[in-house]
Amino acid sequence: MLDQDTGMATMSTTPIGQADRSHMPSDHPRIPAPKTGILLANLGTPDATDYWSMRRYLGEFLSDRRVIDYSPWLWQPLLQLVILSKRPKSSGEAYRSIWNNEANESPLMTITKDQTAKIKAEMAAQYGDQVVVDFCMRYGNPSTESKVKAMVEQGCRQILFFPLYPQYAGATSATANDQFFRALMKETYQPVARVVPPYFENPAYIEALAQSVERAYGQLDQKPDILVASYHGLPKRYLMQGDPYHCQCQKTSRLLKERLGWSDDQLTTTFQSRFGPEEWLQPYTVEEVARLAEAGKKNIAVIAPAFSADCIETLEEINEEIKDSFIEAGGESFTYIPCLNDDEAHIAALCDVIHSNLQGWAAKQGA
Repeated sequence: MLDQDTGMATMSTTPIGQADRSHMPSDHPRIPAPKTGILLANLGTPDATDYWSMRRYLGEFLSDRRVIDYSPWLWQPLLQLVILSKRPKSSGEAYRSIWNNEANESPLMTITKDQTAKIKAEMAAQYGDQVVVDFCMRYGNPSTESKVKAMVEQGCRQILFFPLYPQYAGATSATANDQFFRALMKETYQPVARVVPPYFENPAYIEALAQSVERAYGQLDQKPDILVASYHGLPKRYLMQGDPYHCQCQKTSRLLKERLGWSDDQLTTTFQSRFGPEEWLQPYTVEEVARLAEAGKKNIAVIAPAFSADCIETLEEINEEIKDSFIEAGGESFTYIPCLNDDEAHIAALCDVIHSNLQGWAAKQGA
């Protein structure tokens, strides 16, 4: 700016990152210092395990056209009158079997909070107060809309949106992105936006998976006959329509196997969580573990590479339903290898992905 007396240029005394209010009228709305937001996103969780909490959560989830793409004229009457009259009770029982009673929340919520806290600490160490880190859920709370609004109010002029799904699927990554863009539509002054692409082949992610397998195997008296990599399922029709999920899952499994130095018969890829009457991606985990037991594989381990945090599909479905299927078919030893959760190597991998996607937006301190 120019000095009023000398006419010479002078340096502004306004600190970097703070709004210069010298030219603003006194009644001008407060403008926060510009920042970059990093918004992590996961699937979601019910607020509680009672019937109505479960019904609200399941109603939102099962009404998503990315998840169930049947015509609403056919699907909604069935959902509202039949499925949501019965399923909340059974789902509530399943959630109660894994619920974090101390914090009164689901394990997914607890783990996502822990992941966010560790990533926030790493981002603060690298970027100082240039960035704001938070998380949201696609279904339930905290909602994507509420977190986008909060970031904008904190001065985030750009937001990096990070769906925590290593492999892309329309029913996971895409619907999370849809909700993020819907939230942006409601903002008067929209921030610039970036979406993190799938990281199914990221070397740090593969390394974190491999370390979790090696750590689990190192604690066992007997090495499992085979490792089952169980991914959440999708209707096969989605693959035929162009969804890349199946291919990305297969590549993750291949890279994990190569990193471990294993042969083809030491790891197999399966798909779980089938819903409805149509054909889904195969082999189905619940059937394949029974077949393995009947074929003489009495000692198996299961890992869930598509889940960034343990949740109902891993803690209840894998470690209870799928385990029961294996034991009932003659299996003897079943080991579930937990998701990467807030493991140090996983946090490092997620931060590596974030750093790559922040290029041009935020400079590391001291760089």
